[in-house]
Amino acid sequence: MLAAGLLALGGSGLAAGELSGHGGFVKGVAVSPDGKRALTASFDYTVMYWDIAARKPIGRFPGHEGGVNAVAFLPDGRQALSASDDGTLIQWSLPDGGIVHRYTGHKAKIAAVAVSPDGKIAASAGWDKTIRIWDLSARSELRVLERRPGNVNSLAFSPDGSRLLSGGHDARVRLWRVSDGALLATMLGHEFAVNSVAFTADGGTAVTGSVDETIRVWDLSEFSETASLYGHAGPIIGIAISRDGKLIASGGMDRVVRIWHLPTGQLVHALPGHGGPVWSLAFSPDGRILLSAGSDEIVRLWDVENGEPLDGKVIEFPVASGRAGGAEDFGSRGARLFRKCRACHTTTAGGGNKAGPSLYGVFGRPAGQIEDYPYSPALADSGLVWTEETFDRLFAIGPDSFTPGSKMPLQRMPDAADRAELIAYLKRVTS
Repeated sequence: MLAAGLLALGGSGLAAGELSGHGGFVKGVAVSPDGKRALTASFDYTVMYWDIAARKPIGRFPGHEGGVNAVAFLPDGRQALSASDDGTLIQWSLPDGGIVHRYTGHKAKIAAVAVSPDGKIAASAGWDKTIRIWDLSARSELRVLERRPGNVNSLAFSPDGSRLLSGGHDARVRLWRVSDGALLATMLGHEFAVNSVAFTADGGTAVTGSVDETIRVWDLSEFSETASLYGHAGPIIGIAISRDGKLIASGGMDRVVRIWHLPTGQLVHALPGHGGPVWSLAFSPDGRILLSAGSDEIVRLWDVENGEPLDGKVIEFPVASGRAGGAEDFGSRGARLFRKCRACHTTTAGGGNKAGPSLYGVFGRPAGQIEDYPYSPALADSGLVWTEETFDRLFAIGPDSFTPGSKMPLQRMPDAADRAELIAYLKRVTS
């Protein structure tokens, strides 16, 4: 009934096949146990909570001090977890978005979070080379798994909650016993970093996706690879398995969502439509709907059976969506240099804030003066005024030196001619 209800919708004010509202890459997506709600995690520092059928946000939850990489519902659907570049997990109450608890301990970004099937514990994967296990009732850390030669990218609990699967930068897939943190197996096969891992519903098979452009299927009784699936033209970032274990969904740098038949390894659908890399995927509980989250700031909804967007139309998007504003003079060198900045900043009146504040009217404005943007104290108290000279200095030496302690991403532009082109473009489009 969920699929039928979704397919019948129209005229909601949003495109019928998408969830749109974030101001940055959408890096994580999860569907509630009842299939009615979704959570999304974004580079814009927020989590959004959605009514899937209506394609409307129920709430936007600020709280992290960095981009949000992953989200997971607790089994009752009334709480959720999010993982961030700021090295913390936040446990949220739903639908109000109240912060139940903030978990700290990781010394670097958290790339993934998973919740056990009984909802009692969670696991987080960190770029501090650790996996941490958390007691969600006591709201405390249970143990740390530190036998990691590299950053950890992905995690999944087995259906019975007794084992944990992880993948990381060292191209290994590892299986852990949850009760004591013992390493049960290390599986070799991928050639480069493993970005995503998943269990089938019976717990006997694992599926993994990697930078090496392959999906690999593993027999967990023998700890051996049984199949390799090829089709992506670039690194695979996200995978998901339908609840019945018959379908795999995958996405990555080539911007195409692919759906595979797991028992045979056959490609069922190749779904173009995203305007940037695909970061995360999630099936509805009945397996009829697939949600895919991308760098184009959109979550797209797909009819799994027909391999089409839920609006029934084939959607084509340009390489750059232009959602960040500032479309004037788009082909100039200054505009091309600004493309990286578009992930964080808008430039037009009414464009609003994203991961960074709006740049509209920035020249001559004191730093840290937009009222509804959560500036770091380092920038708000800096006493800077944004001029051609201060922008030039910012990009010449980098934010870490020019505004130490601010949230601005580390970036430098050593070529003076490039800086001049960028600043001239900014003056045109932000005035």
